[in-house]
Amino acid sequence: MSRPTRTVNALVNARVTHVVGIPDNTSGPLFPEILRHPTLRLVTTTREGEAVALAAGLWLGGARPLVVIQNTGLLESGDALRGTAVRMAAAVPLLITGRGYAKMREAGVTPADERTIESLTRPDVDSTALLTEPTLDAWGIPFTVCGDGDDPSVAIRELVSSSERQGRPVAMILTRALD
Repeated sequence: MSRPTRTVNALVNARVTHVVGIPDNTSGPLFPEILRHPTLRLVTTTREGEAVALAAGLWLGGARPLVVIQNTGLLESGDALRGTAVRMAAAVPLLITGRGYAKMREAGVTPADERTIESLTRPDVDSTALLTEPTLDAWGIPFTVCGDGDDPSVAIRELVSSSERQGRPVAMILTRALD
């Protein structure tokens, strides 16, 4: 069974009803699997903030959505996340694909390192990876990282469960491929 198929099965087992977001290179293999599934609904959006707002509305209406966006889109979605999902305490789990994490590791840099103009403008580092975790911290959104050696389907089940238990948005940063 392919990883995207296992991931879809994990979503179904977690009782997710809708996947809302924008595919990228990492999450792309998941979207066709969702489209083929008889009970999951896929809602693609044009902007990441739109995905968060739609998911919050679906949650308010009794659905169980999951947002899938890239970390560059996380930065774009700030106002919708802060002003809607966080303020509503909407139990909306966020699967955030981690663009730039591999380059950051290769360069020997971590999100915990001090962010300076030098580190944010290095040509061998994608600054988005440096900003993802501090941004989630600043917005008060708890997160985990699913990387090499981790099973995305297990991590996604835990993400959905954690968001529901905490009654708020919770994020998982996916720094590995799904396929």
